[in-house]
Amino acid sequence: MDKIRIVGGNPLNGSIPISGAKNAALPLMIAALLTDEVLTLENVPRLRDVALLQRIISNHGVDYSLNGKRAGEDHLSGQTIHFHAEAIVDTLAPYDLVSQMRASFWVIGPILARMGEAVISLPGGCAIGTRPVDFFLMGLEQLGAEIEIDRGYVVAKAPNGLIGNRVVFPRVSVGATHTIMMAATLAKGETVIVNAAREPEVVDLARCLVAMGAKIEGAGSSEIRIQGVGRLHGATHRVLPDRIETGTYAMAVAMTGGEVTLEGTSADLLETALDTLGQAGVVVTPVSGGIKVYRNGNGLRPVDVTTEPFPGFPTDLQAQFMALMTKAGGTSRITETIFENRVMHIAELSRLGARIHHEGQVATVEGVDRLIGAPVMATDLRASVSLVIAGLAAEGETTVSRVYHLDRGFERLEEKLSRCGAEIERLAGEGAR
Repeated sequence: MDKIRIVGGNPLNGSIPISGAKNAALPLMIAALLTDEVLTLENVPRLRDVALLQRIISNHGVDYSLNGKRAGEDHLSGQTIHFHAEAIVDTLAPYDLVSQMRASFWVIGPILARMGEAVISLPGGCAIGTRPVDFFLMGLEQLGAEIEIDRGYVVAKAPNGLIGNRVVFPRVSVGATHTIMMAATLAKGETVIVNAAREPEVVDLARCLVAMGAKIEGAGSSEIRIQGVGRLHGATHRVLPDRIETGTYAMAVAMTGGEVTLEGTSADLLETALDTLGQAGVVVTPVSGGIKVYRNGNGLRPVDVTTEPFPGFPTDLQAQFMALMTKAGGTSRITETIFENRVMHIAELSRLGARIHHEGQVATVEGVDRLIGAPVMATDLRASVSLVIAGLAAEGETTVSRVYHLDRGFERLEEKLSRCGAEIERLAGEGAR
């Protein structure tokens, strides 16, 4: 396994292109199962999760092809992929595939809506906490599906098709919102999703589905209305910029100093997180084609944050912000309300000299003058990048192992950072464990 070596202390200066959002690309790829025509997705990031989902949906009969590189493009440009599910040849999603990526469970909605049946493995555990599929199954049952659990598999049947209904989620769930919205596009009559997730990725999926012929109103609010149609057709859709990557690089600049333009993104995608950075003493300015980030000369101020569903502070930026607060001039408190186990980066940040006390859902971070480089180990996707950010600001050398987590969600991270002056490289070899 690879590892990443960082020699900290260099400010970041230059520009970083922001990739298409992984959290948008995955449900968009799954939406290809809803039509027998071609769905073309542009600005798809080159990530391990994307490649894995390509293999998973191909198991159901989805063919895909990639555009070749075009004149003027560099290897950091998003790719264009054409998906064609002319026929769904298998309604079974086996455990050995679903267990590798929880988002693959979402195929249950499109396959059931289109084929009238689906047999999907339960996804299993998750390193950052339990993420049950109860809301998915409740929503499908309210659309008229018959659901049984048989030896670790969800057996869903709707031989006469799904029927529109009112689906009320007890708690906001992005994955369940994606799944029920996709399923409802082919249901008979109107479906209303109440307490729907409001994330930009939900809006992006709705836009794509509308381009495919779906009738959807209210995406981006807590109530989404879907009028079912008989069939969907092909379309071309561009994946929105990755707001988590945007916030991550903004925090890297805040921690190291310097000035970086994040290209191809928008401040509108993560206003709460950028407002929080402003409170910490970081200047974020919208510019043509992106945003500019730099830290003022007074150092970082401590800020308390609580993770919440959109438009609140994203849980996917919690670990990165915690790394940033280790260098703030005072004490901050970070409360995680989405995932109960998203705290495994605390022990690794402490290896670099961070002072963090964790009790229940709250981490209290006491800022320090210096972080010192050390070997650390990634435990999940967002935790891994928080260690990279800390390593960029630490004195001396930091090595981050288990970086396959990074490859799930950050496209060519070390290359993007090195272009801005970071001393960072990927190392391969048997010692990278």
